[in-house]
Amino acid sequence: MISWRKGRVTKVLQSQEDLQELAVEYEGIGGLAWNYTGLTGRAEPGDEVYLNTSAVELGLGSGGYHFVIANLSRLPERPLGPGHIMKLRYTPFQLKVMSAEEEASPYRADIAGFTSLEDTPVIVGTLHSMLAPAVGGCLAAAGEVPRIAYLMTDGAALPITLSKTVRNLKEKGLLAGTVTCGHAFGGDLEAVNIYSGLVAAYAALKADVIIVTMGPGIVGTGTKWGTTALEQGEILNAVSILGGKGIAIPRISFADPRSRHRGVSHHTLTALGQVALTSALVVLPELNRSQGELVRSQLEEGGILSKHRVLSRDGRPALEYLNRRGIPLTSMGRGLQDDPVFFEAAGAAGQVAAELLKGTLQLR
Repeated sequence: MISWRKGRVTKVLQSQEDLQELAVEYEGIGGLAWNYTGLTGRAEPGDEVYLNTSAVELGLGSGGYHFVIANLSRLPERPLGPGHIMKLRYTPFQLKVMSAEEEASPYRADIAGFTSLEDTPVIVGTLHSMLAPAVGGCLAAAGEVPRIAYLMTDGAALPITLSKTVRNLKEKGLLAGTVTCGHAFGGDLEAVNIYSGLVAAYAALKADVIIVTMGPGIVGTGTKWGTTALEQGEILNAVSILGGKGIAIPRISFADPRSRHRGVSHHTLTALGQVALTSALVVLPELNRSQGELVRSQLEEGGILSKHRVLSRDGRPALEYLNRRGIPLTSMGRGLQDDPVFFEAAGAAGQVAAELLKGTLQLR
């Protein structure tokens, strides 16, 4: 069930095309709320709104924000526009989009004419916080500026507009475009599933490198199979089927207090060891001796060393590049100084993608 509260907008803190950050109050309690204008229209101070307060009441990792369900003071003014594919299907918020695959789409011919990804490097992560360092690793190592496309899945947050990382990367010209697939929405292009999302990134956005991971947040239960992180294995399968070169970012941490995420996360071990059916490149950051011994033993026990090609690269240039460009890094409330290995792993994967582009990484 949704926890509903009737409240009032007291101030518009930030307002973008598709997202507003609001100060709200209900029952004498002040708080913050996100308002997706494409779903509920723009809000103004004094508007009465219905709020979904469930996440705050449960103490979930949504940053202490409520969500506007409906604006009781005004109706959305945005017209329906083109397209006929519904996302969030058969819910009160089902949203009509123009998918790249549709007959009326300007990209229909590109999609229909697709035959192969032609060994395009596709970096696949499990957390949204891997996106920026993967971009940094690729750009720091590339001889020429490649076109990098970000494909966001529906494994976590569905609206891409929630991502400050994507906003920062696009404003600084570090992403050529975005695609949202499944029920995720709001990308430069929309796609029905992971396969057509990869095709759209390659054929319509003309990407040299594609980075795939979910939006902000993740669903986990502390069990082996109950997490959206397992999509990493399925995405690598799709990359292989479509003729791309899959590069997996392992989730590695020596700061996470949970034993199941120490060293190589159990999510990575399951996704790469059991869900992925085809071989990929798995890139490790440079580790000290004790860290390296633990990680290698975990990968061996998980069957990853025998199934995939494991490489090691220095991920620090990626982080230095992002620092120069003013891109902040954080994951699970931890910054670069708290858990450098986590971010270096994604940066190392980006470096390998650049090596593939330059032809300096020979795979046999």
